[in-house]
Amino acid sequence: MTADYDSLAKTISALTEGETDEVALMATVTCEVHHSDERFDWTGFYRVTEPGLLKIGPYQGGHGCLVIPFDKGVCGAAARTGEVQLVPDVDAFPGHIACASSTRSELVLPVRNAAGDIIAVFDIDSDQPDAFTQADAEALGAILSRVFAR
Repeated sequence: MTADYDSLAKTISALTEGETDEVALMATVTCEVHHSDERFDWTGFYRVTEPGLLKIGPYQGGHGCLVIPFDKGVCGAAARTGEVQLVPDVDAFPGHIACASSTRSELVLPVRNAAGDIIAVFDIDSDQPDAFTQADAEALGAILSRVFAR
């Protein structure tokens, strides 16, 4: 089962309509995305809680890292650069943080609010190598934009 992004976008839009609380939005997005695709082994948000620091937010799957500095790992790179990180092999990513030993590939998207500030990153891990595509990144980025940058 792979994600039907059109259906996923409609479902998330309906579930989050009118909601302004960021944590509630993150919890809903995480749940819907996590259960939409068998490639998604761990799905969740790391929130910017102070300059240069991410802390775990709502997630689905096993335990995640509690704190990630902007200068560490794939999530830190997405927060620091503001760019999507599409990593086909986490072992080949310099400074990768192994929060779960089962993770083989990773997709991390910066999450911006309406003002354009990065408020979090959305992290999806897979236990399959090379699990994510640019199409996944674009579809998920569009969903995140509709939810958080409105």
